[in-house]
Amino acid sequence: MNQKEQQRLERLLIQGIKQYKPRLESMMQGMSGHWTYEDPVYRYYHQSFKVYEVQETTRQGVDLLKRLLPERTLNSDFARIVADGTGHTFDLSHNQNWDRHTRPILEAFFHTKFMIEMAVRYADLTEPPAVMPSGWAALLYLFNLR
Repeated sequence: MNQKEQQRLERLLIQGIKQYKPRLESMMQGMSGHWTYEDPVYRYYHQSFKVYEVQETTRQGVDLLKRLLPERTLNSDFARIVADGTGHTFDLSHNQNWDRHTRPILEAFFHTKFMIEMAVRYADLTEPPAVMPSGWAALLYLFNLR
């Protein structure tokens, strides 16, 4: 990708973040709440099937992130983390290998939450920063722009 296209896409990403800023802020607040943050982490340690419920929040967050720059696909590493941590239904046999079944669920949630938080943090950019903060660079990676 040439530099002109890179700049165009970064500006589009900034516009998308601005457009969805209220929804991003609402999603970030929701992802930081008791039932969507505290409780699923507790449920992991308690070995409760309720940890599986956070998958819906993860899916909603990913859907929102995709809207920020719809002409770009999400980073394959991020997509793999999300795929590994969503679409699971609890089965009693999962208790035998709890970590293998539930850690990917929380990992997908945490990565999604991080990207939402970074979008909110950089929502007031007017143009791509000359000195690149780590969170902005992570968002660029999310959309394969680095």
